Amino acid sequence: MSVYGALREGDTVAIIAPAGPADAERVALVPALYLSFGLRARLFPSCHQQRGYLAGDDDCRLADLHAALADPAIAAIHCLRGGYGCMRLLDRIDTTLVRSAAKLLIGYSDVTALHALWAREGLPSLHAPMAASDLLLPSLTPAHDADRVALFTLLRQGLRAGDVLPAAPATNTAALRVAGRAEGLLVGGNLSLVAALLGTPWAWPAQGSILFLEDVNEEPYRLDRLLTQLRLAGVFDAVAGIVLGSFTQSASPLDLLHEMLLPLCHRHGKPLLGGWPAGHGTPNRPLPLGVRVRLSVPGAGAGRIELLQDFCTSKIAA
Repeated sequence: MSVYGALREGDTVAIIAPAGPADAERVALVPALYLSFGLRARLFPSCHQQRGYLAGDDDCRLADLHAALADPAIAAIHCLRGGYGCMRLLDRIDTTLVRSAAKLLIGYSDVTALHALWAREGLPSLHAPMAASDLLLPSLTPAHDADRVALFTLLRQGLRAGDVLPAAPATNTAALRVAGRAEGLLVGGNLSLVAALLGTPWAWPAQGSILFLEDVNEEPYRLDRLLTQLRLAGVFDAVAGIVLGSFTQSASPLDLLHEMLLPLCHRHGKPLLGGWPAGHGTPNRPLPLGVRVRLSVPGAGAGRIELLQDFCTSKIAA
C-alpha cells in the first residue's frame, strides 16, 4: 500500500524529452533551476538528442519514459518541451508500469497525448510549463517568473479537495462564458492533440467530463476544422462543461470561438468558462488534469474550478 504527498526537499525529478528537442544551452541550465527550488533534476538521454523534429528516435524517447517510471529514486517526471512526438509512443508504452509507478507527469502542448494516457489509467497529471521551453526563456519577465513560482509551489505543496484553483490573471478568451455549474473529470489540453486522439484508444474520456482546451498558431479555418471535428465526434455533446485557456497568435480566434461554442453551450445548458490562465505564452499556471472538479460560472463575477479530490505530486512508499 502507498500513501501520496507532495515533493520533498531534495527529491529527484526526471527530465525527459518525449517530443521535440531543446536548445543545449537551456538544457544545461535545468538542474540549477530545480536546485533553486530545493529539488534535483536528472536529465535523461533524450534531452541531449535530436533527430530532425524529434528528440532522438522513438526507442530512445520511449526508453527514457520507461526508465523514469521504473526508477524508485524518481519522484516525478517533467517533460523538457513540446513540439511533436508523444503520439508516436502511445501504443508502445507499458501501461502496467505507468499504473504501478503512479508518478506525476508534468508538461503541456504535445504532452497532451501522455496526459490522456495517464487519465485513461486513472492517474492525475499536471498541465504546466516545461523545463526548457517555458521555465528557461532567454529573458524571463515577471509574468514568466510568476508561472515558474506557481508550478514549484504546487509541486512542493500539492492540492487538497475543496481547494479553488487560482483563476487570474485571465487569458485572451476571458469574454467567453456561459453561466452554469457542472462536476466531472477535468480532461483535455491542446486542442490539436485532443482532436488528433479521437478515434484512437487513447482519446480523452469525454462523457461527463469538464473539457479544457487551448491552442497556439492556428489560423481560423484550422480552429474551425478542429472544433467541428470535436462537435461531429460528439465530444461537445458528451462533456458536462468547457474551460478555455489561451488561444494565441491566431488572426481572430475569439470571434470563431464565440460563434462555435457559445450557442452550443447555451442550447445544452453547459457552463463555459473562458480566460483560464493556462496555455501557450503567459500566463501559464499549473492545471491538474485527471481529477474530479466542480466548475461554477455565475451570471456575473468570477468563475471557479474547485477540486473534489486531493491532487498530490509524489508517491511515497508506506
